[in-house]
Amino acid sequence: MSPAPRLRVRSVAVDVTGDLLTRIPDEVDPREVVTWLREGDGLVGWGTVASVSTSGVDRFEDAERWWEALRDAAAVEDEVRLPGSGLVAFGSFAFAAGSTDPSVLTVPRVLMGRRDGLAWVTQVVTEGEPWPPDHPAELLGRSNPMLGTLDPLIEAEGSVPASAWPGVISRAVERIDDGEVEKVVLARDVVVRHREGRVVRLAPVLERLEKRYAATWTFAVAGLVGATPEMLVRLQAGRARSRVLAGTIRRSNGIPLPSEPAQGPNDPRLHLVTSTKDLDEHAFAVRSVSAALAPHCSELHVPEAPYVLELPDVYHLASDLTGTMASGATSLRLAAALHPTAAVCGTPTEAAARVIGELEGMDRGRYAGPVGWMDGSGDGDWGIALRCGELSADRRSVRLFAGGGIVAASDPEAELAETEMKLTAMRHALGLLAP
Repeated sequence: MSPAPRLRVRSVAVDVTGDLLTRIPDEVDPREVVTWLREGDGLVGWGTVASVSTSGVDRFEDAERWWEALRDAAAVEDEVRLPGSGLVAFGSFAFAAGSTDPSVLTVPRVLMGRRDGLAWVTQVVTEGEPWPPDHPAELLGRSNPMLGTLDPLIEAEGSVPASAWPGVISRAVERIDDGEVEKVVLARDVVVRHREGRVVRLAPVLERLEKRYAATWTFAVAGLVGATPEMLVRLQAGRARSRVLAGTIRRSNGIPLPSEPAQGPNDPRLHLVTSTKDLDEHAFAVRSVSAALAPHCSELHVPEAPYVLELPDVYHLASDLTGTMASGATSLRLAAALHPTAAVCGTPTEAAARVIGELEGMDRGRYAGPVGWMDGSGDGDWGIALRCGELSADRRSVRLFAGGGIVAASDPEAELAETEMKLTAMRHALGLLAP
């Protein structure tokens, strides 16, 4: 691991209106775009001034040591002093220690932020480098004219063809029936390529994700891009929060909002909140998060029952856990302690991870791993990399991922349908589905 450079950081308050994504220059390397947005607020940046790649069982610890050295040596001027201003790193970590895909922690050269009506621009240079000639206000006046133009893409089968997926699920149910695991989460991939062999641009994909899935967290880190509904952990001012999602059903046209009363026995929300399979799957996930957070919190609130979270394509069972920090851990350390939850791995964890390695037929890479950001105080947001795709090293193709929790009551054909449903987010964002 290379030594951390000495950085100079400057955050200034600015006026920003409209979509932050429009400021991403079309010519920047798509793997150097970073994003964390929800309902129009958050962080958008580009360029790389410092980064580190880690791997193996120590990938989180090695990244945090590098970050601490970088932070301690940095000269920071921060007139904003909000979560996400000053020195900020974006991270994306491999799901499995044995993955060949390295985990990444990266600091962008330019970062724009907005929170509760307040906005700022952060610029970062290495020691000895001059500040960029552009004033932050000039950056805000720019707009990407190609943001609404999608690349021509074509989809192909992934590591395991869709026709073979029910057989994989059947084998997983057999392992559950044999008592090897109680629950295992299995995922599949598909590959999307540029029809003309060119680089796939990510800014238009992010814009479509952010507009359609505004209630989720739209992210991009080192070529991994998506819209996750699942907050692994948020740490802010000594309070930790985690959102657990497990249990899913398709949302059809004309279904009422969750705030409205149920519309008869065919309302899918009624099925979701009474389904033994979905409730069991959700309970496994909540217990795993609660057990991981408890050692770090003096108080931990765990809801007695889940609620139904509405997304454009699906309903999820959801639970929000909150706690008061007692351990002094950073947000990244909490993310490492929580990963992998039962929502993306299974129960018991080690046995489920072994079954995943034997049945999935692919390396997940950074799919289902922690993704997010952290500032100099250690506060930050870390989601789970779901509803996402990973740009290839040559930037000409994207692997899309989707999975589901398998329990004893799982139906193989229904599980295939669930992955197809979850692939909808990225297929829409890439222009593979009708608007």
